[in-house]
Amino acid sequence: MKLGKLAVLFARAESRTDMEACPSGGCREGQIPRSLLRGICLASAVLTAGMLAGCKTGAAPEKTKEEREAEEETDLEEMSTAAQTEADEENYNTGDASLDDPRNGDGIGENELLVVSFGTSYNDSRRLTIGAVEKAVEEAFPEYSVRRAFTSQIIIDHIKSRDGVAIDNVREALERAADNGVKKLVIQPTHLMNGLEYTDLVNEAAEYSDAFERVAVGEPLLTSDEDFQAVMEAVTDATAEYDDGETAICLMGHGTEAESNQVYAKMQEVLSGAGYDNYFVGTVEAEPDLEDVLAAVQAGDYKKVVLMPLMVVAGDHANNDMAGDEEDSWKTVFENAGYDVTCLVKGLGELTAIQQLFAEHARAAAESLER
Repeated sequence: MKLGKLAVLFARAESRTDMEACPSGGCREGQIPRSLLRGICLASAVLTAGMLAGCKTGAAPEKTKEEREAEEETDLEEMSTAAQTEADEENYNTGDASLDDPRNGDGIGENELLVVSFGTSYNDSRRLTIGAVEKAVEEAFPEYSVRRAFTSQIIIDHIKSRDGVAIDNVREALERAADNGVKKLVIQPTHLMNGLEYTDLVNEAAEYSDAFERVAVGEPLLTSDEDFQAVMEAVTDATAEYDDGETAICLMGHGTEAESNQVYAKMQEVLSGAGYDNYFVGTVEAEPDLEDVLAAVQAGDYKKVVLMPLMVVAGDHANNDMAGDEEDSWKTVFENAGYDVTCLVKGLGELTAIQQLFAEHARAAAESLER
């Protein structure tokens, strides 16, 4: 791997932890849409039922190789059909895809700023979060052409098949930059944390380092202590109208079983240290989980609860795991516990302060190329 020309920035390396950007987890920050997941589960059930049927006492003699191969082919076809049917019957409206700019054009010029996100298939959220970050970066860098790349091929494929919109993956975006004769390339991820997905991005960029004269990769959202402070201020400003002394404000992050999950504990510490004792941080996939957050809220004298995602985009987790009507959603669990619940289905990327923080990270990366 060629790393000689690759500049990877860390504003304060001593405060950096090995944080995983999921996410995207399980899934990473963007996830497989729940409708597709149900289709996969249904297909799996079809296959499992078929396997169990062959385990009954007194089953027919062992089938020939040809018979087994024919049945396996049929099972796979049923899996594919079930998943596709579920996708075709997607029962939620995510907005007008035509309003979002995929930023996948040529004619880039010599300077490019590539904004890399996990991605989301929720069209409105994509435009209001990722698209807004891209616009903020574009305004801050008039001398650069801003382009987009997603890391989730599942989301890319889903948007393409459903909406007919093509979004580059990272490799395609880097190939496009090279083919367009880009000389100076700045890559700014919209990942929440430093970690595995960020490392994957850096490694992929390193493979193309010889295609450009200079390359720099900016930092994710939560890297330095100053970043945590800025995000805390952005979140508390966005929820200030609900901070009335009898409302618990709960922030739902994605979570991961990796060590990088500590970012959520740190955000809780920052909030508590600033006197925001009625703010509680939890995760969907790890700890602290919903039960932990509920217990913390019940330990106080709160009558109302506000739920908000601690995620850059408001995708499947925010719409379903947080604000959905299913019995295990955060909204339903808190309502059943007797609280008046308000859901703010708004990704962090919608907040101007967050957009500017990403632009600042991109600026630091760009400035490193001039040293």
